[in-house]
Amino acid sequence: MIGRLPWRSAAIDVAFAIVATALAAWSFWPVYQSGEFVTMLVVTLLLGTAVAVVAALFRWPSIVVAGLIALVYLVAGVQLAVPSQATAGGMLPTGPGFVQLVQATWLSWKQLVTISVPVGGYQALLVPPYILVLLAVVVTVSIALRSRVPEFAALPPVLLLVAGILLGSSVAAVPLWQVLGLLALLLAWQIRLRLRRRAAAVRTLREQSGLTVETRRERRSTAALTGVGAAVMLAGAAVVGIGASVLVPPASDRQVVRTAVEQPFDPRAYPSPLSGFRAYLQPQKADRPMLSVAGLPADRRLRIATLDTYDGVAYTVGSAAVNSASGAFTRVPYRLDQSGVLGSPATVTVTVRDYRGPWIPGTGQLEQLTFIGKDAARLTGAFFYNDVTGTAAVTASLRSGDSYTADSVEKPLLTADQLRKVQPGSDSVPRPTVVPDELQSTLQRYTAGVNGAGAKLAAALKGIAADGYISHGVGPDEPASRSGHGADRITELLTDIPMLGDQEQYAVTAALMARQLGFPARVVVGFEAPQDAAGVVTFTGSDISAWIEVQTTTGWVSVDPTPPVRPVPPKQPNQPTEISRPQTNVQPPVDDTPQQNQEPPQAQVDSTNPKPPNPVLETLLGILVAVGWTLLILAILASPFLAVIAAKWRRRALRRSAGTSIDRIVGGWREFADAAVDHGFDPPPSATRLEFAATIGGNRAAALARVADRAVFSPLPPTPEEADSVWRAVDELRGQLDKRDTRWKRLRAAVSLRSLGYRGGSGERKSKR
Repeated sequence: MIGRLPWRSAAIDVAFAIVATALAAWSFWPVYQSGEFVTMLVVTLLLGTAVAVVAALFRWPSIVVAGLIALVYLVAGVQLAVPSQATAGGMLPTGPGFVQLVQATWLSWKQLVTISVPVGGYQALLVPPYILVLLAVVVTVSIALRSRVPEFAALPPVLLLVAGILLGSSVAAVPLWQVLGLLALLLAWQIRLRLRRRAAAVRTLREQSGLTVETRRERRSTAALTGVGAAVMLAGAAVVGIGASVLVPPASDRQVVRTAVEQPFDPRAYPSPLSGFRAYLQPQKADRPMLSVAGLPADRRLRIATLDTYDGVAYTVGSAAVNSASGAFTRVPYRLDQSGVLGSPATVTVTVRDYRGPWIPGTGQLEQLTFIGKDAARLTGAFFYNDVTGTAAVTASLRSGDSYTADSVEKPLLTADQLRKVQPGSDSVPRPTVVPDELQSTLQRYTAGVNGAGAKLAAALKGIAADGYISHGVGPDEPASRSGHGADRITELLTDIPMLGDQEQYAVTAALMARQLGFPARVVVGFEAPQDAAGVVTFTGSDISAWIEVQTTTGWVSVDPTPPVRPVPPKQPNQPTEISRPQTNVQPPVDDTPQQNQEPPQAQVDSTNPKPPNPVLETLLGILVAVGWTLLILAILASPFLAVIAAKWRRRALRRSAGTSIDRIVGGWREFADAAVDHGFDPPPSATRLEFAATIGGNRAAALARVADRAVFSPLPPTPEEADSVWRAVDELRGQLDKRDTRWKRLRAAVSLRSLGYRGGSGERKSKR
């Protein structure tokens, strides 16, 4: 015996517990996606099962079991949850690893929900699932082996699944097959436990009465009917769940813990890096070395930050409401998967000189960044990255001599001519709140007679290159050129003759024009090396630049809208000219390609308010969602009760349609006796039919008992008409039993399991012995 069970039954329950816990724990896979997680899961399941089985075998109290759990956690924790700190091939812990394990017991939970996923075996982030799986498997196996109510063993796997969903990815949902698979497994386990409890009750009844109260055929039929009923309920729940998810998809992003937790780095707490553009060009900074870079890609550019939000005053990193459009800054594990990004791989090594600020310069979409030097640990712990915009930052200050190596995927740099045939992509970016009227009229003038979104963008860039001139306005020989990129400065740029500004103004103007044409677009601030730069390049303040990124149907590409450097003609006097004010925006071109038709409204910039949603349709969709989820939950909750009702209905149908009249009459008596037991009557175990009828009371019950006795003991077989008469009497008697009780008691009788352990036809078997 193990606990309360014999070895064979205990082994089956332990197998159910392990598989259920493993299936629930697999909800953490989207967060880790690594071999370290699989190793941790398998070994933890085995260790936790061993603790629970040994404790059940020797009947140790819960305080001893808790001590064993703590011992296993500390002894195996470093090897399983902090694998990077294990030694001897991952078999032995180390001192630093043990310290990390203890600290991670309470610190790793927040770290897990403030880091990009998947995290693999990074640092001590395997500690949360290690704790949860260890506790879940020990509690599940212990309840199954030792509890008087082993059905409660289904609760820990369900709670573990919920924890995996809450701590999981905000993008990848737990697969429906996993949820339904766990539900089917737990339902099968519950059926097994119920049938085992029923078999024990029948066995006890047989030992007390000395009678055979259930045939083998009836036992198999009951088990089969219960299983079929559970399968039907599970299929119904699956159909409702799948139908609800297909017909009424979720209207918003997934809400999990990581979406609700405030991220440690908020880009809005820092000024826009584009606002300090002219500061790099001041005499005291223009010739100072900022960064030294080895391995600079072919476009000779090094980004500081990507700006995606424009409010008419400044282009900034992130909006006031950080959402999926702007992305979020999170900690980065060992490596990011950028296999789906258009571009070429690049590896740069950057050494900080006089550059300061929270932004970490880099190239393209980051795959991996490794700090080098004595401050590597400090900077690694303070590093955050926004994978949506490709912007990196640190909360600790950079110092001269700090160095790092970054592996990235560099986006292609396209010219205006190469943009002619492209079409807008479908990514969402924050909507500009202010678009100057002069920008719309200038864009209309540049794109007059041009068809196609890509061709219009190329025409706009060529118009800027033709009309624009470069002046930073800081040197004694440079024409006056005001800094800034607010709506008033962009209006001034587009109305002055000649058009005069620098990369700060032209990048913002080009990005807003691209948005008007339907392209998701953003501004990039960074450094651009001279044409003849080679080897290790040292950027100075004068190398500061700005360009734009636009998304096409093939991915994000870089575009430089800066006009060529050339002599600036004299400024013409302002002449009052009437400017035609367009009534509406420049509309995106009509295109039959699916990509253009699928462009989301967020990628369009419109000065008018968006069309409000249809309240009737929104209400109807909300009702359908609520009804779908309600039906799914009710189907899951009602499935055990419906399975009991289905089993009783099937039992009644078999008795009514038995092959002989005597079997039908005996089956009718059994049906009445089972109904009486379900309604609360409790006759003696060895009672005859007449004694049973006396317990219930009434002449009709006694008459039915005498008819059943006569059918069994009479030498003449009963006729089919007599069998039909008995069943009519049974239906009337069952109706009378229902009338005696309240509605609540009738419902309890319908789902009662008492009759599944009792048969009212023991009299004839006793007489035949």
